[in-house]
Amino acid sequence: MKKLVVLTGAGISAESGISTFRDSGGLWEGHDVMEVASPEGWRKNRELVLDFYNQRRKQALNCKPNEAHLELARLEEHFDVTIVTQNVDNLHEKAGSTKIIHLHGELFKSQSTLDPALVYDMEGWELKLGDKCEKGSQLRPFIVWFGEMVPMMEAAIEAALDADIFAVIGTSMLVYPAAGLVQYASKSIPKYIVDVKIPQTGYIENLKTIEAPASLGTKAMSDQIKKLYV
Repeated sequence: MKKLVVLTGAGISAESGISTFRDSGGLWEGHDVMEVASPEGWRKNRELVLDFYNQRRKQALNCKPNEAHLELARLEEHFDVTIVTQNVDNLHEKAGSTKIIHLHGELFKSQSTLDPALVYDMEGWELKLGDKCEKGSQLRPFIVWFGEMVPMMEAAIEAALDADIFAVIGTSMLVYPAAGLVQYASKSIPKYIVDVKIPQTGYIENLKTIEAPASLGTKAMSDQIKKLYV
């Protein structure tokens, strides 16, 4: 079975009704991103940060995977698929994908402020001031904020190095280090970019681009790779 590695970004979840991380004004749901997505913002106003992610969770609970998520899950019948996602939602999981690397954390998990190794699954959507880990420290969203290390990057690089086919779906390719991931894939393997607006990437060998919304574009890519490699 050929190894298919797929990097997904906000564009794949937008069709499911998940707000994209930033609009052109650098705001996220009306907030300056640094207020709600940085260690400084957390130190300054924990209540605001907790409430912000509570609202994101509440929104995500009602969102269903779209055809792009479902098609990637179906591709596991034909390929050894690894999803590397910049998204913090759980739509790939809901769709049935089994191998998912979350680069920027997971919305439905919490983490100890004191000990980052302590990570917990969340039951509902609400995380409150006073919710503590077993060591007595406040729980925070399990999200990689600006200025923090990306702990899963190493696993993502290993997957890219090992890929037989590499695809990028619904990402502007602007957020590093994830944007550099395609450079780790072997020059000789086929690569696909699926997006409503194909990003400027510089020269990438063996690249095919599909300019379409994620659901349509993923299906088109899926049809192509099944025809060529199954």
